[in-house]
Amino acid sequence: MAVSPADDLLGGLWAVIATVFVYRVTYQQSMTAAVSRVAATAVSFALCLIYLIFLPFHLWALGVLIGASALAVILIGRPGDAITAGITTAVVLGVAALSPHDAWQQPILRLTDTVIGVVVGVAAAWAGRLVIRPRASRAAPQAARGVVAGPSAASPARGAPEQELDAGQQQR
Repeated sequence: MAVSPADDLLGGLWAVIATVFVYRVTYQQSMTAAVSRVAATAVSFALCLIYLIFLPFHLWALGVLIGASALAVILIGRPGDAITAGITTAVVLGVAALSPHDAWQQPILRLTDTVIGVVVGVAAAWAGRLVIRPRASRAAPQAARGVVAGPSAASPARGAPEQELDAGQQQR
C-alpha cells in the first residue's frame, strides 16, 4: 500500500496524539489509557472500514458513524471511550473526504498509527517507572537519616527540594 507524504505526516501526528493520550503519571494509568485508546480506535476502525469499502464520504455519514461509534462503545460497556471513538471516526472520515482515492485505506492507516503511538506511550511509562522507582527507594534511607521533604503536603509550595535538618533545628 503506497502512502502519500500527507498520509505520512498525518500518521506521525496521529501516533504522537496516541502517545500523549496514553502516557500518564503511573504505569497502571498508562495501561488503562492504552486499553481505552485501542478499544475506541478498534470500534472506529471497524465501522469506518466497512462504510468506506462500499461508499464514498458523505456529510450525513460523518454524523451517523460518529453516533454509531459512540453507541457501539457504550453497548460494549465502555462508555468512557465514546468521545475517543467519535473523535477517531471524525478524523478517519475527514481524511477520507480530503483524499477520496482509496479512502478505505484510512481506517487501516489510522489504526496502525494508533498502535504505534500506544506502544510508544506504554514504553515511555514503563521506562519512567524504572527511572522514578529507584529515586523513590533512595529517598527512604534519607528519611531514616533525618532528611525531610520540604514543606508539608498541605502547603502550597508542595514539592520543594529536600532539606537536611541541622542539629539545632527542631522537627515539627
